Amino acid sequence: MACVVARQDLRAPVVFALWTLGVAACYFAAGRLGLLRELVVEGAVVTPIWPPTGVALAALLILGLRSSLGIALGALFVVMSITTPQPQSLVVVAGNTAAPVCGYLLLRRQRFRTDLARLRDGLSLVFLGAFAAMLISSTTGAVLLLAEGKLPADSFWTVWLAWWVGDAMGVLIVTPLLLLFHRIHTPVRWSRWKEAAVLTVITAGLVPLATHTSASLLFIVYPLLIWAALRFQLAGSMVCALFASVMATIAATDRTGPFAELTRTEVMINLLAFNGAAALTALLLSSMISEQRNLRRSVERACQELVEVLEHLTAGEGASNRAPPEEEGRRRGEDV
Repeated sequence: MACVVARQDLRAPVVFALWTLGVAACYFAAGRLGLLRELVVEGAVVTPIWPPTGVALAALLILGLRSSLGIALGALFVVMSITTPQPQSLVVVAGNTAAPVCGYLLLRRQRFRTDLARLRDGLSLVFLGAFAAMLISSTTGAVLLLAEGKLPADSFWTVWLAWWVGDAMGVLIVTPLLLLFHRIHTPVRWSRWKEAAVLTVITAGLVPLATHTSASLLFIVYPLLIWAALRFQLAGSMVCALFASVMATIAATDRTGPFAELTRTEVMINLLAFNGAAALTALLLSSMISEQRNLRRSVERACQELVEVLEHLTAGEGASNRAPPEEEGRRRGEDV
């Protein structure tokens, strides 16, 4: 027994270390992926979508607060890959760690469910996990740039807004997908694979066209998001929103399509508005549809149970109304 206890005690730190390194690796990989596309806003480099915030919040929702160390290590690795670490770099690491942790605590306080099957869960993720919590990381980063003299005072709010929206977009797009993948069990039953294939082909054709043509055709993305949400809920709508946001980000950073004739500030505003609207449409609409479908199934189950109860009651009343065989024989004898 002592040997078994000792092995369990040794196993726990090893598992914790592996989970920590895994979270740090995922955070670092997402950070390097986000750095592939950048925007220069008022002399500061920002990312339109910062995937590590979504990875961090998803890790916290799945693993709990024990993943916070992995988030901090991942943020430190990202900083080290960009520049030589300085003492002030720890401020950025602390801000990037505190933001998703605060978002996780706010969501847990609201009894957030990771299946996102309720509208309140979608709203909580938007306003608490993304908008509110990411104020910490954006404010920390912008204030640090201002304190170091790398950012003019009159450009503070512009850079702060771009930083905040990029972090929030990482939560809105990446976190739902990771939560969805965490809940997928094999084998996956795909009853409408033909419709899914048609939607995939149309999306793959229309979205690059809308984001890279000079005509203003970005609005044609929204019917695709609505179609995906109505028929495939979170899985379809968020994948479609991610693809649309990535294509729009590529077009904006390359200054092509509808972003070709815009200034840098206008590019940032239009891109952030499009990405935010697409993510909000996909997330909230799919959550609302899932909630309505679950409500309908609950009502159908309740009606079925009520029918079964009524059938049992009817059968019981019929049995009680029938007289016993000996009593029926006695009555027939009296009649004769």
